[in-house]
Amino acid sequence: MTHRYLTKSRFLLAMQCPTKLYYAGKEEYADQSSEDPFLAALAEGGFQVGALARCYFPGGHMIGQLDDRTALVETARLFEQENVVLYEPAFRYENLFVRVDVLVKEGKRLRLYEVKSKSWNPSEEKAFIGKKGNFSAAWKPYLYDIAFQAYVVGKAMPGFGAEAFLMFADKTAKCPTDGLNQKFRIRKLSGNKAEVLTGELTLQDLSVQLLTSVPVGAYVSMIISGDGTDDFEPRGFEGTLRYLADCYAVDRKILPEPGGKCGKCQFISSEESGQRKSGFKECWKEAFGWQDEDFREQLVLDLWDYRKKDSAISTGKLKIVDLEKEDLGMRDDGGDGQHGLSRTSRQFLQIEKERLHDQEPYIDRDNLKREMNGWNFPLHFIDFETATAPIPFTKGRYPYEMIAFQFSHHIAEENGSVRHAGQFLLTEPGVFPNYAFLRALKTELEKDRGSVFRYSHYENTVLNVIHRQLREEENPPGDSEELLAFIESISHSSSGNECSWQGSRDMVDLLDMVKRYYYHPLTRGSNSIKYVLPAILESSAFLQRKYAGNVYGAEGEISSLNFKDKRWIEKENGRVKDPYLLLPKMFIDIAPEEMEHLMSGEEENAIRHGGAAMTAYARLQYEEMKDVERNAIMRALLQYCELDTLAMVMLFEAWKEEVS
Repeated sequence: MTHRYLTKSRFLLAMQCPTKLYYAGKEEYADQSSEDPFLAALAEGGFQVGALARCYFPGGHMIGQLDDRTALVETARLFEQENVVLYEPAFRYENLFVRVDVLVKEGKRLRLYEVKSKSWNPSEEKAFIGKKGNFSAAWKPYLYDIAFQAYVVGKAMPGFGAEAFLMFADKTAKCPTDGLNQKFRIRKLSGNKAEVLTGELTLQDLSVQLLTSVPVGAYVSMIISGDGTDDFEPRGFEGTLRYLADCYAVDRKILPEPGGKCGKCQFISSEESGQRKSGFKECWKEAFGWQDEDFREQLVLDLWDYRKKDSAISTGKLKIVDLEKEDLGMRDDGGDGQHGLSRTSRQFLQIEKERLHDQEPYIDRDNLKREMNGWNFPLHFIDFETATAPIPFTKGRYPYEMIAFQFSHHIAEENGSVRHAGQFLLTEPGVFPNYAFLRALKTELEKDRGSVFRYSHYENTVLNVIHRQLREEENPPGDSEELLAFIESISHSSSGNECSWQGSRDMVDLLDMVKRYYYHPLTRGSNSIKYVLPAILESSAFLQRKYAGNVYGAEGEISSLNFKDKRWIEKENGRVKDPYLLLPKMFIDIAPEEMEHLMSGEEENAIRHGGAAMTAYARLQYEEMKDVERNAIMRALLQYCELDTLAMVMLFEAWKEEVS
């Protein structure tokens, strides 16, 4: 029987919610978190960062590929050397087990390095501590991670003085050479493992250290002593570790304590019998005595942008119908001085729709019509896909700079005609695509003065980043002034940007209009285009008529660059099927639930761009694969991005029909 050790990943999971330890790793429970660590590490740059970190500690011994038992033996053997560098050595103390990314032993002195695929600015030294003297929520998991490792190593190897470091990509470090990132290629092995194929590195490649080591020993001491956090009350840090390890070792479930955190629980399944069990539902059944039918109603967790979930749950208000205006902090007039719904009035609308079992969409026709009257045809709908790279593509670039590698562009004419007018995709390994991306976008949009549309603030953010990149170029391209002027014409400067502008064709944010003027109960409070699209297709007779046949991409009908004779209206159990489910799989070698996880996310959250498209881009950049698989991924990228802009068109068309 495999011994059940509490590892650092399980410890961090338990710090989110200790009950999760019981569900983790069990096949019978659904797990909506990324089920393929290979894809997650690839998208975030974890493989490359880890390999680069080892380059800064040359001459080390790799232990990470060994099984746990063998790794413990090999670590102990190598530890007998006076001075040694170990990569991913293993340590055990009682029921606690860790692997350290990099460990440097110099006599009785140890240095532990936890390498993270995250950027760091040296000026952020005090970022670990919040205004109230506690650990900041953003950095706490990283500090808990290294504290757990330092504790286990200290107990396993008494008599040694240990220093702890977190290692991040340095935001201020400029890449010293071209092509450095392509010297860290990835080959996927069996299961979820991979190896990094590191090319020959020159002294120039390593002349600027792109990763920085941040000493965190003082914070580790605070955590172990219980300062700066109340997460380890009442047992203390050591007592908490022992308690969690003992429960995990015997597979004892820790009683659930539901709260707002449950809204992010990955152990959830909405499917009926025959699917894997929902740990989330088990917790709420145990805590509140609920039955299956209770989950058919919207929970307080489903209420859009509600920030008092913990308070509501603690007072027994578990469903949104239990909430009243005072629970929302709603003003008497319900407004905020702007057109359309305020945040709280939209929340109350969601509650009222649920209370009345009303499935009809709310549409503010007057305000929609007012907005539409200010638009200029033809209308342009654009969507960007981006990625980041921990090791820059070219000399002079910074780690984790934004990379804009794809866009899609639809046009809607005043006479009602629609066409997929253009697209851009540049995934050639090692090529920085941003300026080619911008030139292609400029060519698409400069032909007229029509209004430009985005869904969320993200496209504006991307253009602001490229604006800064152009300004900071040591050798700017010859057309940089034209490109800067184009950016300034269709966007506005973000807060913190040293330049200020407001474009004459500043993009219209359809997401903001959804929040203000439209709510569909079928979205259950979500504003993601991937929820709004199937909902609006379900209720719009106009869209059902227009897209029911094989008209999309058909000759003489709606032109498309990636589809031919496509039907977007298909019904299943009497309801319109989600169009995103009609697309081919982006990856042929991952499970359907993993793809669903990658595709999920809120459009108002920039993290959505770290999903399927970012993962696909990372695979095309770094992974060894055959041309047929590469071409299939690129075709899928083009189709997914095209549907994103078509979804925006469909939203506009449905609204136009409503206000006409």
